[in-house]
Amino acid sequence: MSKPSLPSNDAPVFTLAADNLFPSKARLDRLADIPPSRMFLIKKSLAAFKEKQPGKAIFDASQGDGGASLPGVPREILAQAAEMQIEHGTAYTMPYGTAEFRRAVIEDYWKVDSGLGIGPQNVVATVGGRDALIKAYQAILALGHGCQGDVLLVSRVPWISYNWGAYSVGANTLLAPGHPENAWAYTADGIRESVRFAARAGRRVAALVITSPDNPTGRTLPISEQAALARTALQTGAAFVIFDWIYHYVTDQQPYDLNAMLEQFSPAERQRLIFMDGITKSLGGSNIRNAHLIASQQVIDFITARASHGVFPSFYSIAVAMAAYQQGYRQATRGIVQPTSQSRQVLRAFLDENGFRYIMGQGYYAFIEVRPWLERVGWQDTAPLGEYLAKEHGLAVVPGAFVSPFGKDWIRFSYAQPPERTLAAAQRLLEGLHALQDAAG
Repeated sequence: MSKPSLPSNDAPVFTLAADNLFPSKARLDRLADIPPSRMFLIKKSLAAFKEKQPGKAIFDASQGDGGASLPGVPREILAQAAEMQIEHGTAYTMPYGTAEFRRAVIEDYWKVDSGLGIGPQNVVATVGGRDALIKAYQAILALGHGCQGDVLLVSRVPWISYNWGAYSVGANTLLAPGHPENAWAYTADGIRESVRFAARAGRRVAALVITSPDNPTGRTLPISEQAALARTALQTGAAFVIFDWIYHYVTDQQPYDLNAMLEQFSPAERQRLIFMDGITKSLGGSNIRNAHLIASQQVIDFITARASHGVFPSFYSIAVAMAAYQQGYRQATRGIVQPTSQSRQVLRAFLDENGFRYIMGQGYYAFIEVRPWLERVGWQDTAPLGEYLAKEHGLAVVPGAFVSPFGKDWIRFSYAQPPERTLAAAQRLLEGLHALQDAAG
């Protein structure tokens, strides 16, 4: 049989066959503009306070960066990683990281039972958590129901990047039913109703995201409850479940046991689970940019193939993670976990003593209701309160209005600080709210 002839060199030609071309019907000019995250603008208001009151202490309770507010990655781990980098040289790594990194994740960090069907081949390294999630979103759209425009199901008050990160790759974010009395947690009925709601809109659920400890609320769910919600989602029609566990090591409790989670699912169900973790929060390695995904071979191969044409992590970020995992992660993270745990206790006692309504599980954050003060001055949400606290009182927090309209009466307060700084920041919050109340009369 003769081979088909190539088009003339004088004619344009697509790189793919006609049936494989990306559809052209979507009107990109009708999509919403993706706004820059206002999280990075909060510190600008602090600068105004510093100009007005130079020398007076300021408090940044807005951030989720243990490398800025706490010691971050221990120097000996950074030095060991530098030696590993020198030995490795400056050549490319593989798009999934390295074989040694994959083994360290499975054997040193998670200690996965080989009988559960998950091994080093089920790991891909990423450039931090945002990169991990973007790559996961691309996989769930393509490998789930196969349609752009399908739904990423998140909680009622989600981390803001769930909204826009998913949208940037063609997914629509859907907020599940939830109530502040229950920290906006998922319910089985709420998940089922969300799947039905999406279907009525002509869409299907590509994935449910379970974040625990949660950002922004700090809400924390036990493994058994997470598994039950995940099964409900899978049984109702969600193609995948993504577990965002980036904060799970920063806890007064035991970190999550991946084996215990996997054991609650059948081998077929495990193919539809994606786990994300990394060193950005628990090790304070925000600027090191290392996270990882654990998923089925199909998902990992999909992500790896695309990473080979796009973004994959530097060797140094991988080396830092390996050094920490091999040292023993509990020891490596003490500089972050211990002061954060102490701050959690201090802040909880302060909020109770002063009659605040709040949500606080584990992780980095407390979610604090400030509606009485908003009503006193006639503000509709916490956006102006965030600016006021920073400019007038030298305290940066994250307005809940930044993350969801359903969080408009709340602020996110980070206690990833030494306990004395956390207490001083909490006192500054109370001082600012009292001053606002006095000014309102």
